[in-house]
Amino acid sequence: MTKQIILNAFEMTSAMHNSHGLWKHPKSKRHRGYKDLNYWIEMARLLERGKFDAVFFADVLGVYDTYKQSKEPSIHDGLQIPVNDGAFVIPTMASVTEHLSFAITVSTTYEQPFGNARRFSTLDHLTNGRIAWNVVTSYLPNAARNFGLKDMVKHDKRYEIADEFLEVSYKLWEESWEDGAIIEDVENGILVDSSKVHEINHTGEFFSVEGPHLSEPSPQRTPVIYQAGTSERGRDFSAKHAECVFVGGPTPERIKYYADDIRKRAVEHGRNPDHVKIICFLTVIVAETTEQAEAKYEEYNKLWSPDAAKSQFGGASGYDLSEYEKQDQDQPFEFKKTEHGHYKAASLTKDASKQLSIKEALGRLESIDRNTVFIGNPVEVADQIQHHFETSGVDGYNLNHLVTPSCLEDFIDLVIPILQERGIYKKEYKDGSLREKLFSHGRSVLPNDHPGRKFAPGRHLTHS
Repeated sequence: MTKQIILNAFEMTSAMHNSHGLWKHPKSKRHRGYKDLNYWIEMARLLERGKFDAVFFADVLGVYDTYKQSKEPSIHDGLQIPVNDGAFVIPTMASVTEHLSFAITVSTTYEQPFGNARRFSTLDHLTNGRIAWNVVTSYLPNAARNFGLKDMVKHDKRYEIADEFLEVSYKLWEESWEDGAIIEDVENGILVDSSKVHEINHTGEFFSVEGPHLSEPSPQRTPVIYQAGTSERGRDFSAKHAECVFVGGPTPERIKYYADDIRKRAVEHGRNPDHVKIICFLTVIVAETTEQAEAKYEEYNKLWSPDAAKSQFGGASGYDLSEYEKQDQDQPFEFKKTEHGHYKAASLTKDASKQLSIKEALGRLESIDRNTVFIGNPVEVADQIQHHFETSGVDGYNLNHLVTPSCLEDFIDLVIPILQERGIYKKEYKDGSLREKLFSHGRSVLPNDHPGRKFAPGRHLTHS
């Protein structure tokens, strides 16, 4: 069978996401609609019509404040602020759809695993097994201060915390409740067989959790695990835990390098590489004709906010680009390791197809970077997607949309029928949970090669 594209809508319950300045476009509905349930109901119905696999909700816990050492550029143009909690719109979206799934971002750096486990069990129950957790470690300095820390937790230590956070989560989801614990014995007045509900008694370096888990097992027990990370530590974490890995790169070849590396690391962790799906960014500007698509690109560019783009890059990378603006513009723009994330910095430095000068790197943020967008008529865009899909080795995409919902509507109406005709995009959904839809192993719960399964029912252990 021909490999088919997994497709998520890259979203955020915020006034703006990655469409810097495009709230000003007359067709943009998101900066008003994001706080209205009807907006999300319409979005859910639209995406299910387009056979999208999931909505991927990004999130932040602070304001981007690295650029100019100020929050003002971000707040001024609505860079992921104001932002609401995406978890609250999911049950409503699920209620008007049958197959569309939902990935929600939650940080392991600033949350506690016990409460987070109940959140995801609840969502998995309410969506009938259509939930995923995008595991992040968070990098914004303002987020650290919002949670009572003077400084950010260092990059690699954040992954150490995340490793233990996942271990506690697996114990709660997989081990705490055995199958068949709910017995509904009316005659003897017993709803739950207490012999099948266990404390986890976890005591570790970062967390201490007695248990038991408060929620009974949901359809998937453990939600589908998403993770994004291109650093050495991030790729190893993904290879160990993630079922879907969100990677980035400026070229199909660089993305393939990351995809191959993560799959190789997965094997080293004792996992089947087919149980790891690789997802990357996709941004499209499409119209009936090439000329109309190019006109859209120019129209969008006139509304683009360079300050918001630089603010996002600064927060994600740790580079204050206002300092680079004062330097010799002909000097090379070089990678430097910071305690922030590494993907954004790598995209314009060590992952770029050629060495960029400071002027060239800054120029990539002054407008919508043509290097990162597929522009054209429906056939041209489908050709670009198919070439990228087959060259990069990815399994699917998180589709960014510059003007919402019109860019999604254009993609669904103009591009998806061509991809379906070519056999590289589904015409109908598979039945079952999100995990069953994504993978061929036929299980709603984690496959046996996943590290979370060592805590599965029937393998109950006492932990200290």
